[in-house]
Amino acid sequence: MDEQDFEGTLVLEKLSEIGKLDAFFEAIDSDDFDKAKSLMKRANIDFETIAMVMKKMRDPDGTH
Repeated sequence: MDEQDFEGTLVLEKLSEIGKLDAFFEAIDSDDFDKAKSLMKRANIDFETIAMVMKKMRDPDGTH
């Protein structure tokens, strides 16, 4: 999972607004689910979107 998976999405826009885009990608790269979820909540991303992102992070084969 990388930046291309989110390119142009509301997730990136909202995380960028709070200055946490790099921290979000670091959390994804290190499989830190709690940190990624916390950052999305902080950016006021809706529950359904957070759930979708978490599902993508957990997908073992990388298909989304």
